[in-house]
Amino acid sequence: MATYHEVQLAALVERVAAAVDGFRAGQLDAFQVDQVLLHYSRAAKELWKFCNVDDVELAATAVREQVHLDWWERGAPRGRS
Repeated sequence: MATYHEVQLAALVERVAAAVDGFRAGQLDAFQVDQVLLHYSRAAKELWKFCNVDDVELAATAVREQVHLDWWERGAPRGRS
């Protein structure tokens, strides 16, 4: 699970890096990068919860069976009602 967590976390960090690069290139403003950072924080939290559940066997089975879990999507803000 530690390796899975690290690989998935690295993919999330890459999204942050791309946003910072976009800011430096003048393609994104500070508010847009801030949104990416907030999204990253939520996504990383969801990933952490998955990798540190009480039923680690269930999580390990999902990883072994290569169940696609999109952590960025899981960290997306929910629509307001």
